[in-house]
Amino acid sequence: MVDSLPNMRKIIHCDADCFFAAIEMRDDPSLRGIPMAVGGDPSRRGVISTCNYEARVFGVHSALASAYAKKLCPQLVIIPHNMAKYRLAAQQLKEIFYDYTELVEPLSLDEAFLDVSSSQDYRGSATLIAKDIRRRVESEIGITVSAGISSNKFVAKVASDWDKPNGLTVVEPSKIKGFLHQLPVKCIPGVGKKMQATLQNLDIHQCADILPINKLELIRQFGKFGNRLYHFARGEDARVVS
Repeated sequence: MVDSLPNMRKIIHCDADCFFAAIEMRDDPSLRGIPMAVGGDPSRRGVISTCNYEARVFGVHSALASAYAKKLCPQLVIIPHNMAKYRLAAQQLKEIFYDYTELVEPLSLDEAFLDVSSSQDYRGSATLIAKDIRRRVESEIGITVSAGISSNKFVAKVASDWDKPNGLTVVEPSKIKGFLHQLPVKCIPGVGKKMQATLQNLDIHQCADILPINKLELIRQFGKFGNRLYHFARGEDARVVS
């Protein structure tokens, strides 16, 4: 287990669930249970920043034009941004994270890596630390956070998406290869739509499809990115939380 190996890195990735939308639903309970989003005015070429899970059922997602989102889901309620409110909640999140470790790497307002390898809280149990963080965020901020735990950043981040919303996924070192085996290559950082299409043309759809390919061949085809494909497909990530 991650918690039982004292020399193994213990990385937690925390990601708030539909952050802007969650804050708005917290402050206006009438928005709960209905499709809603935070974004710009549909009549002024606005764009969706985030939406709740009820809206996602209709195909609404971030970066979608608000007018098109309304076509997909006519009953969608779009709330204008309140960045001051979101920044306050983000600061509260960071303060909770720093109660457990100084090694916090924010990725955005609502998302961060935490290296708790040296933490003495809960006898160094990353799982119990993550559970307490999630409990405190819900109690003190009124939103939910999903968390992934593993021995490196890449696997922890993928794990945090595994059981959204409001989930906790632990991937022990011995189970990393099995966990990644089934994952689509788009989960690898840097694999966007263009790279995904290129890989699919080579019949590479899942991380497991990369494993038989020689590292030098991957580098020959994709340059430095081939090295990333080789190592991430194997769950190897030496990047530190900084």
